[in-house]
Amino acid sequence: MAVELDSLNEMIREKSGFLDDLKAQVSRVIVGQKKMVDGMLIAILCRGHALLEGVPGLAKTLSIHTLAKTMDLDFRRIQFTPDMLPADITGGEIYNARDGGFEVRKGPIFANVILADEINRAPAKTQSALLEAMQERQVTIGGQTFPLPEPFIALATQNPIEQEGTYPLPEAQVDRFMLKLKIEYPTREEETQIVNRMATGSIPEVKVAATGEDIAAAIKVIEQIYIDPKIIEYIVNVVDAGRRPEKYGLQIAHLIQYGASPRASIFLTKAARARAFLQRRGYVTPDDVKTAGMDVLRHRIIPTYEADAENYTSEDIIKTIFDNLEVP
Repeated sequence: MAVELDSLNEMIREKSGFLDDLKAQVSRVIVGQKKMVDGMLIAILCRGHALLEGVPGLAKTLSIHTLAKTMDLDFRRIQFTPDMLPADITGGEIYNARDGGFEVRKGPIFANVILADEINRAPAKTQSALLEAMQERQVTIGGQTFPLPEPFIALATQNPIEQEGTYPLPEAQVDRFMLKLKIEYPTREEETQIVNRMATGSIPEVKVAATGEDIAAAIKVIEQIYIDPKIIEYIVNVVDAGRRPEKYGLQIAHLIQYGASPRASIFLTKAARARAFLQRRGYVTPDDVKTAGMDVLRHRIIPTYEADAENYTSEDIIKTIFDNLEVP
């Protein structure tokens, strides 16, 4: 095993060479927000999708666009509005008067990186246009099915404080997002840097630091990262504790309405592997699981009304689980 691990570590060092340059390019535009950038990288490297939640003005859109540029990926921004139709996202059949028939016109979803901006401003019918793309990586238009380009990642943003004129995402759709990233305010020092950098009105240019081939190679390496059976058992216990907390000696069952599905265990395993890759390691540690756990689980564990009354959030529940479960 040691020989295999040495070989894997060497492969990781080789295939992760683009990371430092990529982060350096992103930091030319984005000040701070390292957790957000790492979260988006993890989603891309796991072929997953991410939901970004934060108040306006925290550079969510700019970060996504910048990251796509540094990877030389095709980027499309879709502004969700109440009057938007599913065909505005996926495309549709257009009548061609010259030929007397219909032809397919593909929508903006046919790109590598999709920014679904303010996704909760569109009704459920329009939001559902993303479901097939996110799950099957394909789009059906007029009975024909078209594969989406690789890599494909949907990054959606939503504003947590303005609920007027919004449509909350159905739980089934939220569960398809691998990660939910909460974007925090910058520190005072970071905000000073932001003002000095952005007040001129010109955004610094970034160079391409990785290609689609680099990402594909990294994904293959991540799938080989070693994860001990005890770590997998730990991941399953963490997710199961959100469904049956009393089994693990946790007195929080009255605070949990619904726990996470097995999709959470799968995504947490993948995210832990990707985090090990970002750390240039060929094996997963419990710390990788804990660090990735909040982003994977915060939108999957649904608190009860009683928990809301006590100001007990899903994050508090997750923290309680991690603080009390035995670590391998």
